[in-house]
Amino acid sequence: MMSSLSLRRLLAVVSVAAIFLVAACDTGSSAQGFRPREPLDPAKAQSLPVSTLSIQSGAQTFPFVVELADTPDERNIGLMHRNYLAPDHGMLFDFQVEQQERFWMRNTFIPLDMLFIRADGEIAFIAQNTIPHDERPVGPQQAVKAVLELPGGTAQRLSLKAGDVVHHQIFGNLPKP
Repeated sequence: MMSSLSLRRLLAVVSVAAIFLVAACDTGSSAQGFRPREPLDPAKAQSLPVSTLSIQSGAQTFPFVVELADTPDERNIGLMHRNYLAPDHGMLFDFQVEQQERFWMRNTFIPLDMLFIRADGEIAFIAQNTIPHDERPVGPQQAVKAVLELPGGTAQRLSLKAGDVVHHQIFGNLPKP
């Protein structure tokens, strides 16, 4: 029979081992690693150069003003620490080459629609109304060149769908004037 002191020591060792095991396995829900959610801090929001793009959906064209995030640091920050995004604004993440991309919503305070776009500008996949602060990765299994983040509900409001085309200089598909 185990003494009370021996039982307490065993429980202490098991508790410490469990803490180390959890810490070793907890890398968050994505490859970016775990960091706690931060409080809203607009001073941490980035402001990037803007350009225009349009989305062709059937016979309709929808214009947007977008910030272009084309460096790793800009893409890592994205739309974090913002509490508003105008209905006709967004952020375009340019990866320069097609690759599989997954996004999450850490430190993002507004719901977003994420449009995953092939190198020719065709929308491959749309994640609608992503949940603020959700760390589950979102994205398609196929490779994309860019991701366009728009205010949550935009895709539904405009009836956007996979197969629609985004026109922007990064895709080399701007309409001729």
